Amino acid sequence: MRTPIKHCKNCGTAVENRVPDDGDTRVRAVCPSCATIHYENPLNVVGTIPVWKDQVLLCKRNIEPRFGKWTLPAGFLELGETLAHGAGRETQEEAGAQFEIKDLFSVLNVARVGQVHFFYQAQLLSNQFEPGHETIEAVLFNEADIPWDEIAFKTVRETLKHFFADRKKGQFSLHLVDIE
Repeated sequence: MRTPIKHCKNCGTAVENRVPDDGDTRVRAVCPSCATIHYENPLNVVGTIPVWKDQVLLCKRNIEPRFGKWTLPAGFLELGETLAHGAGRETQEEAGAQFEIKDLFSVLNVARVGQVHFFYQAQLLSNQFEPGHETIEAVLFNEADIPWDEIAFKTVRETLKHFFADRKKGQFSLHLVDIE
């Protein structure tokens, strides 16, 4: 879980954990010196489902957590980015892929770790990749060859399952999933 806020980001004073006097109903980190209320909000993870013909691009992780496991190219959204821009940046950083971003495909709430994951469909423009330092290798997989037991995260597994099911139906829709 997250580390609780201990000091005010504005003035450095140790915060108090209490319900603010502004009508809020939740315990927050409140600065007793400057009255700043510090909110802890979920982190957004953004990525893509890059497709080349009938194959999906997966990246083998070169970092923790889940070093050596397979994932879709994804990572944390940066300040100043839209969801789509961040997903594209992560795909470029992790896979060195050339692609066209398509529709938002899945939104996965992972409340227990304070995250929301967003995956976009992406059409690869080439089957040549230049993985970045966070990726051991980037490989195209047919559905039958996906290393399901080696998938790094449940959000990626769920997104891939929905993707392949939608592809079989011939119609893609937006998937909203709560991960317990």
